Amino acid sequence: MRHWNLILVIALLVSCTTTPLTFAQNAPESSSRRERPTATSHPTKGRVETLDDALEQLVEKDASIEVIGTGFTWCEGPVWVPASDGTANAQVDGCDSASGCLLFSDIPRNTIFRWTPERGTEPFMQPSGYTGIHYYGLEPGSNGLTLDHQGRLCLCEHGDRRISVLEPHGGKRTLVDSFQGKRLNSPNDLVLDSKGNLYFTDPPYGLPQREKDEARELDHFGVYRLSTTGEITLLSGELTRPNGIGLSPDQKTLYVAQSDPSLPAVFKIALNVHGKTGPLVEMFNASSFMKEYPGLPDGMAVHSTGTLFVSGPGGVYVIQPDGKLIGRLLTEGRTSNCTFDDKEDWLYITNDDSLCRIRMARSL
Repeated sequence: MRHWNLILVIALLVSCTTTPLTFAQNAPESSSRRERPTATSHPTKGRVETLDDALEQLVEKDASIEVIGTGFTWCEGPVWVPASDGTANAQVDGCDSASGCLLFSDIPRNTIFRWTPERGTEPFMQPSGYTGIHYYGLEPGSNGLTLDHQGRLCLCEHGDRRISVLEPHGGKRTLVDSFQGKRLNSPNDLVLDSKGNLYFTDPPYGLPQREKDEARELDHFGVYRLSTTGEITLLSGELTRPNGIGLSPDQKTLYVAQSDPSLPAVFKIALNVHGKTGPLVEMFNASSFMKEYPGLPDGMAVHSTGTLFVSGPGGVYVIQPDGKLIGRLLTEGRTSNCTFDDKEDWLYITNDDSLCRIRMARSL
Protein backbone atom coordinates (compact mmCIF):
# COMPACT_ATOMS: atom_id res chain seq x y z
CA MET A 1 0.00 0.00 0.00
CA ARG A 2 2.49 2.52 -1.11
CA HIS A 3 3.92 3.76 -4.40
CA TRP A 4 7.17 4.57 -6.07
CA ASN A 5 9.28 7.40 -7.44
CA LEU A 6 7.08 7.87 -10.50
CA ILE A 7 4.27 8.98 -8.18
CA LEU A 8 6.35 12.02 -7.14
CA VAL A 9 6.13 13.43 -10.64
CA ILE A 10 2.45 12.56 -10.98
CA ALA A 11 1.54 13.98 -7.58
CA LEU A 12 3.16 17.32 -8.43
CA LEU A 13 1.11 17.48 -11.60
CA VAL A 14 -2.04 16.60 -9.66
CA SER A 15 -1.47 19.61 -7.39
CA CYS A 16 -1.95 21.83 -10.44
CA THR A 17 -4.59 19.98 -12.41
CA THR A 18 -6.91 17.02 -12.27
CA THR A 19 -6.27 14.06 -14.55
CA PRO A 20 -9.44 13.20 -16.47
CA LEU A 21 -11.01 9.90 -15.55
CA THR A 22 -11.84 7.39 -18.23
CA PHE A 23 -15.16 5.56 -17.99
CA ALA A 24 -15.78 2.32 -19.86
CA GLN A 25 -19.27 1.45 -21.05
CA ASN A 26 -20.71 -0.82 -18.41
CA ALA A 27 -22.40 -4.12 -19.22
CA PRO A 28 -25.44 -5.01 -17.08
CA GLU A 29 -24.63 -7.00 -13.96
CA SER A 30 -26.17 -10.44 -13.46
CA SER A 31 -27.97 -11.07 -10.18
CA SER A 32 -27.68 -14.85 -10.48
CA ARG A 33 -24.44 -16.75 -10.10
CA ARG A 34 -25.92 -19.54 -12.25
CA GLU A 35 -25.95 -17.33 -15.33
CA ARG A 36 -23.03 -16.98 -17.69
CA PRO A 37 -21.32 -13.57 -17.52
CA THR A 38 -22.61 -11.13 -20.10
CA ALA A 39 -20.41 -9.80 -22.89
CA THR A 40 -18.35 -6.77 -22.00
CA SER A 41 -16.98 -3.87 -24.01
CA HIS A 42 -14.34 -3.05 -21.40
CA PRO A 43 -10.70 -3.10 -22.51
CA THR A 44 -8.60 -5.87 -21.00
CA LYS A 45 -5.03 -6.25 -19.81
CA GLY A 46 -2.61 -8.88 -18.58
CA ARG A 47 -3.38 -12.57 -18.30
CA VAL A 48 -4.36 -15.37 -15.93
CA GLU A 49 -1.61 -17.82 -15.03
CA THR A 50 -2.94 -21.17 -13.82
CA LEU A 51 -0.51 -23.18 -11.69
CA ASP A 52 -3.04 -25.66 -10.29
CA ASP A 53 -6.47 -26.88 -11.43
CA ALA A 54 -7.87 -25.54 -8.14
CA LEU A 55 -7.73 -22.04 -9.64
CA GLU A 56 -10.55 -22.90 -12.06
CA GLN A 57 -12.82 -23.58 -9.09
CA LEU A 58 -12.39 -19.92 -8.10
CA VAL A 59 -11.81 -17.86 -11.26
CA GLU A 60 -14.07 -18.17 -14.29
CA LYS A 61 -12.40 -20.22 -17.01
CA ASP A 62 -11.13 -17.98 -19.84
CA ALA A 63 -11.89 -14.86 -17.75
CA SER A 64 -10.04 -11.65 -18.65
CA ILE A 65 -8.87 -8.81 -16.46
CA GLU A 66 -11.16 -5.93 -17.45
CA VAL A 67 -10.17 -2.28 -17.07
CA ILE A 68 -13.24 -0.38 -15.85
CA GLY A 69 -11.61 2.95 -14.94
CA THR A 70 -8.33 4.78 -15.53
CA GLY A 71 -6.69 8.15 -14.95
CA PHE A 72 -6.04 7.87 -11.20
CA THR A 73 -2.80 8.55 -9.37
CA TRP A 74 -2.44 5.55 -7.05
CA CYS A 75 -5.53 3.43 -6.34
CA GLU A 76 -5.95 1.59 -3.05
CA GLY A 77 -8.27 0.19 -0.39
CA PRO A 78 -11.31 -1.03 -2.40
CA VAL A 79 -14.49 -2.05 -0.59
CA TRP A 80 -17.79 -3.24 -2.05
CA VAL A 81 -20.99 -1.65 -0.74
CA PRO A 82 -23.94 -4.00 -1.38
CA ALA A 83 -27.16 -2.82 -2.98
CA SER A 84 -29.45 -1.36 -0.36
CA ASP A 85 -32.16 -3.56 1.07
CA GLY A 86 -33.29 -0.82 3.44
CA THR A 87 -30.55 -1.52 5.96
CA ALA A 88 -27.44 -2.96 4.31
CA ASN A 89 -25.86 0.25 3.02
CA ALA A 90 -28.27 2.89 4.28
CA GLN A 91 -25.40 4.47 6.23
CA VAL A 92 -23.24 5.10 3.15
CA ASP A 93 -24.83 8.19 1.68
CA GLY A 94 -24.43 8.55 -2.07
CA CYS A 95 -23.85 4.85 -2.72
CA ASP A 96 -27.43 4.09 -3.69
CA SER A 97 -26.90 2.07 -6.87
CA ALA A 98 -29.40 -0.71 -7.43
CA SER A 99 -26.43 -2.98 -8.14
CA GLY A 100 -24.23 -1.85 -5.26
CA CYS A 101 -21.07 0.17 -5.68
CA LEU A 102 -17.32 0.01 -5.22
CA LEU A 103 -15.49 2.62 -3.16
CA PHE A 104 -11.71 2.98 -3.40
CA SER A 105 -9.01 5.45 -2.36
CA ASP A 106 -6.74 7.55 -4.53
CA ILE A 107 -4.17 8.30 -1.83
CA PRO A 108 -2.18 11.17 -3.45
CA ARG A 109 -5.41 12.95 -4.41
CA ASN A 110 -6.82 12.67 -0.88
CA THR A 111 -10.00 11.36 -2.49
CA ILE A 112 -12.33 8.36 -2.38
CA PHE A 113 -13.89 7.44 -5.72
CA ARG A 114 -17.08 5.49 -6.37
CA TRP A 115 -17.68 3.06 -9.24
CA THR A 116 -21.14 1.82 -10.22
CA PRO A 117 -22.18 -0.28 -13.22
CA GLU A 118 -24.62 2.46 -14.23
CA ARG A 119 -22.43 5.56 -13.95
CA GLY A 120 -18.83 4.37 -14.03
CA THR A 121 -16.38 6.23 -11.81
CA GLU A 122 -16.95 9.52 -10.01
CA PRO A 123 -15.65 11.31 -6.89
CA PHE A 124 -17.26 10.24 -3.61
CA MET A 125 -15.36 12.07 -0.82
CA GLN A 126 -12.67 14.71 -0.63
CA PRO A 127 -10.72 15.16 1.57
CA SER A 128 -10.61 11.52 2.54
CA GLY A 129 -7.62 11.20 4.87
CA TYR A 130 -6.03 14.58 5.56
CA THR A 131 -7.84 17.70 6.72
CA GLY A 132 -4.84 19.89 7.57
CA ILE A 133 -3.88 23.14 5.87
CA HIS A 134 -0.21 22.42 5.14
CA TYR A 135 1.43 20.15 2.59
CA TYR A 136 1.55 16.59 3.94
CA GLY A 137 3.74 14.53 1.64
CA LEU A 138 2.82 12.32 -1.28
CA GLU A 139 0.32 10.04 0.49
CA PRO A 140 -2.07 12.17 2.56
CA GLY A 141 -5.38 10.50 1.75
CA SER A 142 -7.31 7.48 2.92
CA ASN A 143 -5.97 4.00 2.29
CA GLY A 144 -7.80 0.85 3.41
CA LEU A 145 -11.61 0.97 3.58
CA THR A 146 -14.16 -1.41 5.05
CA LEU A 147 -17.76 -1.49 6.27
CA ASP A 148 -18.64 -2.08 9.90
CA HIS A 149 -21.57 -4.27 10.96
CA GLN A 150 -23.93 -1.30 10.74
CA GLY A 151 -22.94 -0.68 7.13
CA ARG A 152 -20.90 2.44 7.96
CA LEU A 153 -17.72 3.22 6.06
CA CYS A 154 -14.50 2.89 8.10
CA LEU A 155 -11.34 4.55 6.79
CA CYS A 156 -7.60 4.29 7.39
CA GLU A 157 -6.53 7.94 7.20
CA HIS A 158 -2.87 8.61 6.45
CA GLY A 159 -2.69 12.36 7.01
CA ASP A 160 -4.92 12.51 10.08
CA ARG A 161 -3.17 9.37 11.42
CA ARG A 162 -6.29 7.60 12.57
CA ILE A 163 -9.05 5.14 11.76
CA SER A 164 -12.42 6.81 11.52
CA VAL A 165 -16.02 5.89 10.80
CA LEU A 166 -18.37 7.92 8.59
CA GLU A 167 -21.52 8.68 10.54
CA PRO A 168 -24.86 8.53 8.70
CA HIS A 169 -25.95 12.06 9.61
CA GLY A 170 -22.71 13.80 8.75
CA GLY A 171 -19.09 13.91 9.82
CA LYS A 172 -16.65 11.30 11.03
CA ARG A 173 -15.91 9.82 14.42
CA THR A 174 -12.42 8.68 15.42
CA LEU A 175 -12.16 5.00 16.32
CA VAL A 176 -8.44 4.96 17.18
CA ASP A 177 -5.55 7.38 16.71
CA SER A 178 -2.97 6.42 19.35
CA PHE A 179 -1.31 3.57 21.22
CA GLN A 180 -0.16 4.06 24.82
CA GLY A 181 -0.55 7.82 24.43
CA LYS A 182 1.54 8.06 21.24
CA ARG A 183 0.09 8.89 17.84
CA LEU A 184 -0.18 6.15 15.26
CA ASN A 185 2.08 6.37 12.21
CA SER A 186 -0.37 6.06 9.30
CA PRO A 187 -3.03 3.33 9.53
CA ASN A 188 -2.91 1.34 6.33
CA ASP A 189 -5.39 -1.53 6.15
CA LEU A 190 -8.11 -2.97 8.38
CA VAL A 191 -10.50 -5.89 8.83
CA LEU A 192 -13.35 -6.57 11.26
CA ASP A 193 -14.25 -9.89 12.82
CA SER A 194 -17.83 -11.08 13.31
CA LYS A 195 -18.02 -9.54 16.78
CA GLY A 196 -16.86 -6.12 15.62
CA ASN A 197 -13.25 -6.27 16.83
CA LEU A 198 -10.98 -4.35 14.47
CA TYR A 199 -7.55 -5.52 13.28
CA PHE A 200 -5.26 -3.07 11.48
CA THR A 201 -1.71 -2.34 10.32
CA ASP A 202 0.29 0.84 10.93
CA PRO A 203 3.41 1.23 8.73
CA PRO A 204 5.14 4.59 8.01
CA TYR A 205 4.01 5.03 4.40
CA GLY A 206 1.70 7.97 5.09
CA LEU A 207 4.25 10.02 7.04
CA PRO A 208 5.84 12.68 4.79
CA GLN A 209 9.35 11.36 5.52
CA ARG A 210 8.19 7.83 6.34
CA GLU A 211 10.29 6.13 9.04
CA LYS A 212 12.59 9.18 9.31
CA ASP A 213 9.76 11.65 9.87
CA GLU A 214 10.33 13.87 12.90
CA ALA A 215 6.62 13.63 13.79
CA ARG A 216 6.87 9.87 14.25
CA GLU A 217 6.15 8.91 17.88
CA LEU A 218 6.17 5.10 17.96
CA ASP A 219 9.33 3.02 17.76
CA HIS A 220 7.67 0.17 15.85
CA PHE A 221 5.33 -0.48 12.95
CA GLY A 222 2.54 -2.50 14.43
CA VAL A 223 -0.27 -4.93 13.83
CA TYR A 224 -3.07 -4.07 16.28
CA ARG A 225 -6.43 -5.21 17.58
CA LEU A 226 -9.04 -2.68 18.69
CA SER A 227 -11.69 -4.47 20.75
CA THR A 228 -15.36 -3.58 20.83
CA THR A 229 -14.73 -2.10 24.30
CA GLY A 230 -12.08 0.28 22.95
CA GLU A 231 -9.01 -1.60 24.21
CA ILE A 232 -6.08 -1.50 21.78
CA THR A 233 -3.56 -4.36 21.80
CA LEU A 234 -0.28 -4.64 19.91
CA LEU A 235 -0.37 -8.10 18.29
CA SER A 236 3.01 -7.78 16.58
CA GLY A 237 5.73 -5.16 16.36
CA GLU A 238 8.14 -7.45 14.52
CA LEU A 239 7.34 -6.55 10.92
CA THR A 240 9.20 -3.71 9.26
CA ARG A 241 6.42 -2.92 6.76
CA PRO A 242 3.08 -4.48 7.81
CA ASN A 243 0.59 -3.75 5.08
CA GLY A 244 -2.49 -5.68 3.89
CA ILE A 245 -4.51 -7.63 6.43
CA GLY A 246 -7.22 -10.29 6.34
CA LEU A 247 -9.03 -12.93 8.40
CA SER A 248 -9.69 -16.59 7.65
CA PRO A 249 -13.39 -17.51 7.36
CA ASP A 250 -13.28 -19.29 10.74
CA GLN A 251 -11.54 -16.21 12.20
CA LYS A 252 -8.83 -18.33 13.78
CA THR A 253 -6.04 -16.95 11.57
CA LEU A 254 -4.97 -13.39 10.89
CA TYR A 255 -3.05 -12.80 7.65
CA VAL A 256 -0.63 -9.89 7.20
CA ALA A 257 1.30 -8.96 4.05
CA GLN A 258 4.70 -7.33 4.41
CA SER A 259 5.81 -4.88 1.70
CA ASP A 260 9.51 -4.80 2.58
CA PRO A 261 11.71 -5.70 -0.43
CA SER A 262 14.16 -7.41 1.94
CA LEU A 263 11.40 -9.76 3.15
CA PRO A 264 8.37 -9.57 0.82
CA ALA A 265 6.10 -12.14 2.36
CA VAL A 266 2.68 -13.06 3.72
CA PHE A 267 2.52 -14.05 7.39
CA LYS A 268 -0.13 -15.67 9.53
CA ILE A 269 -0.92 -15.32 13.21
CA ALA A 270 -3.11 -17.79 15.13
CA LEU A 271 -5.96 -16.18 17.07
CA ASN A 272 -8.12 -17.46 19.90
CA VAL A 273 -11.57 -16.32 21.00
CA HIS A 274 -10.06 -13.60 23.17
CA GLY A 275 -7.95 -12.19 20.38
CA LYS A 276 -4.67 -13.41 21.84
CA THR A 277 -2.14 -14.64 19.30
CA GLY A 278 0.37 -17.30 18.49
CA PRO A 279 3.75 -16.61 16.88
CA LEU A 280 4.20 -14.85 13.57
CA VAL A 281 4.65 -17.52 10.87
CA GLU A 282 5.78 -16.91 7.28
CA MET A 283 3.46 -18.71 4.86
CA PHE A 284 4.43 -17.32 1.43
CA ASN A 285 7.53 -15.50 0.16
CA ALA A 286 7.42 -13.41 -3.02
CA SER A 287 11.15 -12.71 -3.38
CA SER A 288 11.62 -14.78 -6.52
CA PHE A 289 8.74 -13.04 -8.31
CA MET A 290 10.25 -9.57 -7.84
CA LYS A 291 12.63 -10.40 -10.71
CA GLU A 292 9.68 -10.62 -13.12
CA TYR A 293 7.42 -7.69 -12.31
CA PRO A 294 7.31 -4.53 -10.18
CA GLY A 295 5.51 -4.47 -6.85
CA LEU A 296 5.44 -6.12 -3.44
CA PRO A 297 2.92 -8.02 -1.28
CA ASP A 298 0.27 -5.49 -0.40
CA GLY A 299 -3.50 -5.63 0.12
CA MET A 300 -5.56 -8.81 0.16
CA ALA A 301 -9.01 -10.36 0.06
CA VAL A 302 -9.91 -13.72 1.62
CA HIS A 303 -12.43 -15.82 -0.30
CA SER A 304 -15.17 -17.70 1.54
CA THR A 305 -13.29 -20.93 0.73
CA GLY A 306 -10.34 -19.63 2.73
CA THR A 307 -8.18 -18.96 -0.33
CA LEU A 308 -6.16 -15.75 -0.21
CA PHE A 309 -6.03 -13.26 -3.09
CA VAL A 310 -2.97 -11.13 -2.31
CA SER A 311 -1.54 -8.36 -4.44
CA GLY A 312 2.14 -8.81 -5.24
CA PRO A 313 4.71 -8.33 -8.02
CA GLY A 314 2.76 -7.83 -11.24
CA GLY A 315 -0.71 -8.75 -10.05
CA VAL A 316 -2.81 -10.78 -7.62
CA TYR A 317 -1.45 -14.05 -6.18
CA VAL A 318 -3.95 -16.79 -5.39
CA ILE A 319 -2.67 -18.69 -2.35
CA GLN A 320 -4.21 -21.56 -0.42
CA PRO A 321 -4.18 -21.40 3.41
CA ASP A 322 -1.23 -23.81 3.52
CA GLY A 323 0.83 -21.34 1.47
CA LYS A 324 0.53 -23.12 -1.90
CA LEU A 325 0.41 -20.74 -4.88
CA ILE A 326 -2.24 -21.96 -7.33
CA GLY A 327 -2.26 -19.07 -9.79
CA ARG A 328 -1.65 -15.45 -10.58
CA LEU A 329 -3.93 -12.79 -12.04
CA LEU A 330 -1.26 -10.80 -13.82
CA THR A 331 -1.88 -7.16 -14.63
CA GLU A 332 1.89 -7.09 -15.27
CA GLY A 333 2.15 -3.80 -13.38
CA ARG A 334 2.11 -2.51 -9.82
CA THR A 335 -0.99 -3.85 -8.11
CA SER A 336 -2.02 -2.59 -4.70
CA ASN A 337 -5.16 -4.33 -3.48
CA CYS A 338 -8.35 -6.24 -4.26
CA THR A 339 -11.81 -7.04 -2.91
CA PHE A 340 -14.83 -9.18 -3.78
CA ASP A 341 -18.36 -8.02 -4.25
CA ASP A 342 -20.91 -9.35 -1.77
CA LYS A 343 -21.77 -12.39 -3.92
CA GLU A 344 -18.15 -13.15 -4.89
CA ASP A 345 -19.12 -12.80 -8.54
CA TRP A 346 -16.28 -10.36 -9.24
CA LEU A 347 -12.85 -9.59 -7.86
CA TYR A 348 -12.09 -5.86 -8.09
CA ILE A 349 -8.42 -4.91 -8.36
CA THR A 350 -6.73 -1.55 -7.78
CA ASN A 351 -3.83 -1.49 -10.24
CA ASP A 352 -1.63 1.60 -10.07
CA ASP A 353 -3.64 4.24 -12.03
CA SER A 354 -6.44 1.86 -13.03
CA LEU A 355 -9.43 0.02 -11.58
CA CYS A 356 -9.87 -3.53 -12.88
CA ARG A 357 -12.05 -6.56 -12.28
CA ILE A 358 -12.16 -10.25 -13.16
CA ARG A 359 -15.09 -12.65 -13.18
CA MET A 360 -15.10 -15.33 -10.48
CA ALA A 361 -16.33 -18.87 -11.02
CA ARG A 362 -19.94 -19.78 -10.32
CA SER A 363 -20.89 -21.23 -6.95
CA LEU A 364 -19.10 -24.44 -6.05
